Amino acid sequence: MKNLSRIWLCLILASVLFVNCKGDKKNEPAQEKPIVEKPLKFTTPLGKEFTISEPSEKMLSQYMEAKKTYEANPDDVDAIIWHGRRTAYLGRYDDAISIYSEGIAKFPDEPRLYRHRGHRYISIRKFDKAIVDFEKAAELIQDTENEIEPDGMPNAQNIPVSTLHGNIWYHLGLAYYLKHDYEKAYDAYLKCRASGKLPDNIVSSTHWLYMIQRRLGNSELASEMLEPISSEMDVIENQSYHDLCKLHKGLIPIDSLLQTGTGSPSNDGVSYGVANWYFYNDKKDKAKEIMLDLIESPSWSSFGYIAAESDLIEYFDSSNN
Repeated sequence: MKNLSRIWLCLILASVLFVNCKGDKKNEPAQEKPIVEKPLKFTTPLGKEFTISEPSEKMLSQYMEAKKTYEANPDDVDAIIWHGRRTAYLGRYDDAISIYSEGIAKFPDEPRLYRHRGHRYISIRKFDKAIVDFEKAAELIQDTENEIEPDGMPNAQNIPVSTLHGNIWYHLGLAYYLKHDYEKAYDAYLKCRASGKLPDNIVSSTHWLYMIQRRLGNSELASEMLEPISSEMDVIENQSYHDLCKLHKGLIPIDSLLQTGTGSPSNDGVSYGVANWYFYNDKKDKAKEIMLDLIESPSWSSFGYIAAESDLIEYFDSSNN
């Protein structure tokens, strides 16, 4: 009888130990999957393949923090937006679009979600989808007060220089421009410029307004667009656009911008602006040369790169072959 009791006691203890061990495994933290399991690639409409570069430790840390905040607050709009933004900064544009789409399903009347998703549709060259999003965002901000939009990558002075309304109209204008629908692009950029008096907003919108009217052959109206531009403007972030506006206005010579290299969004913007200057001054061979050089830049998602690519396809019969 005593032996039988000992056997039952051993069985009970073994059972308890088994359950505890199993429970310990359940409580072990799950192994975090690598953010990029294999190198991500993007192929441009001109057939150039790019591998998404490895993010810095800082960017990874910011991404993980935003992801953790989102997972703790999945129904918070700001958490959704920042999860999407930090994902996009890693070059994971399709994933960011999915995050914004899930957010839109929850908050269909939130203009910021359409604004950010539209931006990333531009990054992957889905201009029609971008236009739909920005038009929806523009509809949703009607009769609402404008607001400063926080920076994901702060400038040197750590002063945000763009607004929600301004960014919606700016990117809508860009999407139409990339489709070569210049009249609609012009209308959007006029609304962008009217959305705020920050110098950075004035120079960025004016640059596109001028180029659009030159593309349309309206030199006089293009010059009128430059009325707010001066050399002394207190521009914080969009210095490249300010330089291009000064070029348009004859305040600096074209030679002063010719040495700008490519490889960053601001430099690519200057290179595209210079190429455009040659384009509408009947020096299209030079314009094509600069655009072809620009698309060798690694900044395949910069607006200057995408605009040059779009022009090469539209005006210079470039193809994937």
